[in-house]
Amino acid sequence: MGSSRSGLHLLLISIVAALALSVPIINVEAAVGDDDDASVFFVDSPSSTHRFLRTRHCSSQTPPHSFSPSEVGAAISVLLGFAPPASLSPHTSSKLNHLLSPNPFHRPRAVLALHVEGIHGDEQLLKEHLRDTQVRNLLPDSGSAEIEIPDQDDISVVSLDESLDSECDAACMDNKLQYLAQWLGGSYIPSATEPLAGELIVTLGSGSTVNLHMSKKADKDFVVSIVTLVHNFRKAMEIHEDILRNIQKPAELLNGRFTGIQELLQQYGHDAVAQQGKELFLSALTKLINSVQDTYQGQIVGVLIFKEKPYPESGSMLNVKFSSHHMLRRLDEFVGAANTTSVAEVLLVRRTLAWLTGIILIISTLIGIYFLLNMPLTKDTLLYSNVKLD
Repeated sequence: MGSSRSGLHLLLISIVAALALSVPIINVEAAVGDDDDASVFFVDSPSSTHRFLRTRHCSSQTPPHSFSPSEVGAAISVLLGFAPPASLSPHTSSKLNHLLSPNPFHRPRAVLALHVEGIHGDEQLLKEHLRDTQVRNLLPDSGSAEIEIPDQDDISVVSLDESLDSECDAACMDNKLQYLAQWLGGSYIPSATEPLAGELIVTLGSGSTVNLHMSKKADKDFVVSIVTLVHNFRKAMEIHEDILRNIQKPAELLNGRFTGIQELLQQYGHDAVAQQGKELFLSALTKLINSVQDTYQGQIVGVLIFKEKPYPESGSMLNVKFSSHHMLRRLDEFVGAANTTSVAEVLLVRRTLAWLTGIILIISTLIGIYFLLNMPLTKDTLLYSNVKLD
């Protein structure tokens, strides 16, 4: 009986061990969940004198905090030099304290915020291109990152999504493709029959060569999106040069969304072409960030959100929101200016009253001076003039 019971125990132990071995062990620090398909990269200044993020030591045993979209928006607001939202929880404040520099007066007041769709799970590839970064998992959330700004006059917002369709035709785009190819160390072979139908050839850092044919819609949309991004980056740097000449220097936000990789994924899936497209985009993005850092002399921080799935709403995950009192003031101005006739009438009445009041004051002053100078010297007048009589 004892031998049979011990045999049963051994059988149960072996079954439990087999079940344990069949279950994969999940590292909690690396895997947050199946729905966690986004990461946020905070790119610090490469200069040792301009460090706006805390340095995370490799020996630290505590995993980095995951950020929600609203917490990313709060971090951007603080980096721009504005106060965080009043509804900020103590837990979120602790996250920001572990991420940002402890000196509240040491802020870049310039942020490059870019939402990139179609890239996730390539963290090693991202780290190879983007150095001086702090990586955080982005918690699954359908909301957006609201960047709260007190007043529109306090910030210069430059969109990186402006299309080139209205200012650049096919021949112009061919010239920009020539420049892009040279800038990336590749070549562009234009078509002899029609414009914007050539082939872009670039050798990547991994050693592979990517060939993108502009006659294919997916390839064309992807390459044109990179050309547009480069154009908008350069326009943002020109605006920054203009701001430096002004006496008042507002905070600067470069905000945009890149969806070109989604075109390759929809056409090719996750094959070699899409992977090469990701590497090509990251190479271009790295060069753009380096150019921006040089233009801003290190006084800018990049906040890059990489999300594999498309954003559920039409628009970017990063949205600028102005304070309520500013919006109410703008609403009053809009409502007041809606009826131009009534505004003209009010202005006419106010100007008429102002002129009448001024004329009456001038006449009264002149009359008073006249009677004062021609006043007879009697007992009453001297008394009114504060002259003491003996």
